[in-house]
Amino acid sequence: MPLIEYRTTDIREIDLIQPLWIQLNEYHHEKAKAFRQHYERMKFGDRKRYFENLSLTGSLMVDLATDTTAGRYVGYCVSSLSKDHMGEIESVFVEERFRSQGIGSALVTRALSWLAANGSARNRVSVGDGNEGAWIFYRKFGFYPRMTVLEQKTG
Repeated sequence: MPLIEYRTTDIREIDLIQPLWIQLNEYHHEKAKAFRQHYERMKFGDRKRYFENLSLTGSLMVDLATDTTAGRYVGYCVSSLSKDHMGEIESVFVEERFRSQGIGSALVTRALSWLAANGSARNRVSVGDGNEGAWIFYRKFGFYPRMTVLEQKTG
């Protein structure tokens, strides 16, 4: 089992997650049922701008998981806290061969601790179309479906 180290940073180092985010986008594209085109059009630059805007209107934290043997990032979690104290797990990903080793749980636990320490009143996470299996993972942290949002599929 590889030795994993965790490091916290912020929007200034958001580009470090790009290779992992691309894998996440590909994963969602494969899993998507109705909104596959969304992931085909999604680019890291778009997501980066979204994160930058969040950091301007609230707080943003980036946690990185590093395989110390290989000296590379194998997972990340981006979380945000709005000015009205709404916390959100924005994006989390662990490379496939590193899953089921507690890395994702450690990343989410770190994010939730940061949110609590910074006064989050409520936390949420969104799960993409076709990835409903992730609900089991998030249930460990007290996340449950509160409402299902249906979106019209257009072009």
